[in-house]
Amino acid sequence: MYRVIGTAKSRAFRVMWMLEELGQPYEVEAAMPQSQEAFSHNPLGKIPALVDGDHVLTDSVAIMTYLADKHGGLTAPAGTPARAKQDAMTLWLIDEMDALLWTASKHSFVLPEKLRVPEVKPTLRAEFTRNASKLEDWLIHDFLMGDQITLPDILACHCLGWSIVAKFDPLSDRVKAYSKRLRDRPAYAAAAAR
Repeated sequence: MYRVIGTAKSRAFRVMWMLEELGQPYEVEAAMPQSQEAFSHNPLGKIPALVDGDHVLTDSVAIMTYLADKHGGLTAPAGTPARAKQDAMTLWLIDEMDALLWTASKHSFVLPEKLRVPEVKPTLRAEFTRNASKLEDWLIHDFLMGDQITLPDILACHCLGWSIVAKFDPLSDRVKAYSKRLRDRPAYAAAAAR
């Protein structure tokens, strides 16, 4: 059984949702960033971490990729053009959505107050809105990579939810409908209930 180190109100949720979609059993060991528990699994004190037997894996996207490859679900096969396209989408989401949200968080509450630059947040919001409209351009199927949910959908949905909490709205009706469709999945609800 896997152990997820983190909380559902963090990037650990992505890992929990992935495990639910894959039908894999797991337990959650609640830990906050920079806590003793987080440091015991990651020398940077970051969450999430995934314990798989004797192995401890860190970084939500690395963990999700590992799980998808290991269990043969929610991913295109490695070494295929479809996988390269999926990886490109995943990296774009990390660079152009997740990074903006994380930077806004750092300048809102993560960094010591004397290091925060709140004036950067409107620029981050504008960039996020621009990128969310580009995401809409890729929604030509039910999911980003076609007719089945894949890792980028979990990542995108998590970022879209985070953007609402961070007051990065407005999202278009089409992007909101995509996000709602993903949040209505039983695996999402099961992970959220942990």
